[in-house]
Amino acid sequence: MSDKLPLEVTPEMIGSSTSPEFSALEPAEGDDVTDILPSQMLEAEAAGQTDVGRERQHNEDFFFISHQFTQQSNPKRHAVSLRGLYVLCDGMGGHAKGEVASALATEAIVQQINQRWQDDALPSHDSLMESVLAANQAIYKVNEGKGARSSQDRMGTTMVLALFQDTEVLLAHVGDSRIYALTASQGLEQLTVDHEVGQQEIQRGIDPKVAYGRSDAYQLTQALGPRKNGEIMPEIASLTIAEDTVLLLCSDGLTDHDLLETHCSTHLMPILDHRTGLQQGVNQLINLANQYNGHDNVTVLAIRIKVHPQQQNIRTGH
Repeated sequence: MSDKLPLEVTPEMIGSSTSPEFSALEPAEGDDVTDILPSQMLEAEAAGQTDVGRERQHNEDFFFISHQFTQQSNPKRHAVSLRGLYVLCDGMGGHAKGEVASALATEAIVQQINQRWQDDALPSHDSLMESVLAANQAIYKVNEGKGARSSQDRMGTTMVLALFQDTEVLLAHVGDSRIYALTASQGLEQLTVDHEVGQQEIQRGIDPKVAYGRSDAYQLTQALGPRKNGEIMPEIASLTIAEDTVLLLCSDGLTDHDLLETHCSTHLMPILDHRTGLQQGVNQLINLANQYNGHDNVTVLAIRIKVHPQQQNIRTGH
């Protein structure tokens, strides 16, 4: 994505650092209530793949998967646990600088998170934010050390990541790489908002057609590396897995032109079926991107979670 270098960041461009929680609404007094207990995880799988695409000469995408799924069984008890870290970065800068930025960001984030994630609870939102900003600073330091002052000379990268502790998830993103959730009840849901001019204009109330009619609509407003800490604002969110779910981390080589939304029924919904090989499904998405896009590198990580929902009626209204 070397053609989408970030703009000069101004305060109004900086996105919100809010941390939305996915939670149930409070019931009205006297209503029947179903207490949604934490879902019991049954299975967890992960797969990833990257491809240079049909037009690029080198791959500036980079990804990392740490997937630790354990199970313990005896005649009286069966217990499973997932501890997972999944990172995808899409570099930019040209002349192989994007490759350096994406790899450097991934390495820095993984190192920071491993230092901060010491127990069976997810790191705090603040701790995750500090990890992402440490990665930004690592690339920014290299840019400053080489004297690359103009935006065209500075390398950078987008970033999306997911942290799993059983069915609890932390998400973070900077740039226009995306995270999607796929479930039977909700279908395909985009969980991130691209950090680009078009989306910025939409959030200001501009009609989407007008916003994306601009020549700079796809220009990034945030990325790791080109700007110092304080001039970017990574977004952090929480998610609880309550039904069978596939979480997708994607570079824009896969998501451009609404490719996933258009081919959801043929290429995504089958991946929810645990009889479908997850790596096979990921490879088919790569092939789909090369067939209909192909102009950019393409990378996708998929985490598939199978759960057993637990519900308990705790009050009956009159």
